[in-house]
Amino acid sequence: MQELLLLPLADAYLQVGVFVAVMSAGAAWLRWRYADRATDFVVRHRRVGPLFGALLGVSPGCAGALLLIPLFTRGTVSFGTMVAALTATMGDSSWVIMAAEPTTALWMHAVLLVTGTATGYVVDALGISPRLATASAEPRERPAPLPALATTGGPGAAMAARGPVLGSPAAAWLVLGGAATFLAVPVAFQLFDAGSLYLLVGVAGTVLAAVVLLGERWRPVTPRPGLAAALRESAVESARIVGWVAGVYLAWQVVELGTGFDGSQLPLTGMLGVLAAALVGLIPGCAIQITFTGLYLTGAVPAPVLLTNAVSQDGDALIPLLAGQRVTAAIATATTTVPAVLVGSLALLVMH
Repeated sequence: MQELLLLPLADAYLQVGVFVAVMSAGAAWLRWRYADRATDFVVRHRRVGPLFGALLGVSPGCAGALLLIPLFTRGTVSFGTMVAALTATMGDSSWVIMAAEPTTALWMHAVLLVTGTATGYVVDALGISPRLATASAEPRERPAPLPALATTGGPGAAMAARGPVLGSPAAAWLVLGGAATFLAVPVAFQLFDAGSLYLLVGVAGTVLAAVVLLGERWRPVTPRPGLAAALRESAVESARIVGWVAGVYLAWQVVELGTGFDGSQLPLTGMLGVLAAALVGLIPGCAIQITFTGLYLTGAVPAPVLLTNAVSQDGDALIPLLAGQRVTAAIATATTTVPAVLVGSLALLVMH
């Protein structure tokens, strides 16, 4: 029971979830504080758009790339700038790899930044610019900030928005994440064996993730500016990631213990794996991409294949574009697949 059920749930929280919760909360604060400044800079300096698009995209999670979608649909940034962000983003999978393997995350995000920047400039140099639907193409000097990332109001607005956060499961999630860091960090560096405490805190964290998701599911969505609302969104985001990782870990443990299957039998190696990863990256959203990263952490997927998926996937950023600009979204996601295959093939040669 412990090895089959409890250990995978504990690993999902203490090996991934704690670090995701802390980093996601920190990123929420940065977005709340500086998001408008970043997007305003990109609007004012169009020539360096692809570089800053890649910088926004390579930031952990989907928020950076999401910021550029309304800017593009309003005609304030180029198609290459948006493609740079989509190429550079690893979506919510970046939280998972950063928490589990920081060194791998560092070099992989560096590759994503370079690849996204280069792809964006090539797209603009070739003059690729899909025609936008007229309803969404009306240019504006300054787009309205995204509700979840609004930076207006400062601490006063945060106090006004405190209601939806304090007293909710999201608040408990943030508190537990901060406290559990003092257990997860020394365990990660193998400084001591936490034993039953590891199982107790880890399983409790994963169960709380489920509570957060269930509790927030029925809460009315009322976008409010302020830090409290941003932290609540980060809590839900990180809890969702833990849920997916826990599912992957648990399923993998059941398969491995029940059948002896260790992943080496999967056709996800070599060039076939690169092509498969690029195709998986075409699927919008972060869920299957997090699953793919989980397979890498179990040893079923090699690093070059994961890198291919990281370049190809667009995370959640493509979803709002699909809502009103389906042709443009299809062209954008197909465009990111090309550098994904090239980079993945090169990584196979270098890391063979």
